[in-house]
Amino acid sequence: MRIISGNLKGRKILAPDDIKTRPLKDLTKESIFNILKHSNKFNIRIKNSLILDLFAGVGSFGIECLSNESKHVTFVENYSSVLPILEKNLANLKLYKNYEIINQNIYAGLYLTKNSYDIIFLDPPYKDRNISALIDKIYNMKLLNKNGIIIIHRNRKDNEKYSKNLSILEEKTYGISKILFGILN
Repeated sequence: MRIISGNLKGRKILAPDDIKTRPLKDLTKESIFNILKHSNKFNIRIKNSLILDLFAGVGSFGIECLSNESKHVTFVENYSSVLPILEKNLANLKLYKNYEIINQNIYAGLYLTKNSYDIIFLDPPYKDRNISALIDKIYNMKLLNKNGIIIIHRNRKDNEKYSKNLSILEEKTYGISKILFGILN
């Protein structure tokens, strides 16, 4: 895995050895960032944005945001096998500020912040079927800024119905992945 753009472009990111973690593939990540930069369906800029990376894993998405000069990234992850890899990735890249790591079960709390975010990235395990409840929690807690966007990474075969609080603006498929870009109503 590597960083695909920004001031850390080309640098390596460590990946986990276990099969429980599904890191964001470089091609999929590159496509997400191309859409963020060039879509006319929403007006969001990564530079100076506040990012919430839920189910952060080894940090691929959030680190890419830091490489593209986001203002701050909040990584939320509680899987003990990947937390040390996330920390090592940040240290290896000499990233020591503009982020925080919250070791928390997202469904047990999400009392994580008083911030609201410009971009919220959801990358739960493919078998997870609680996305609508999480979107409702994000909506009720006002975690997404008025012009913010939610990005959801799912299996392309996923046909889950999402919360009525979410409007999907764009959907793209890459290999086994499906990426949804949405706003809150």
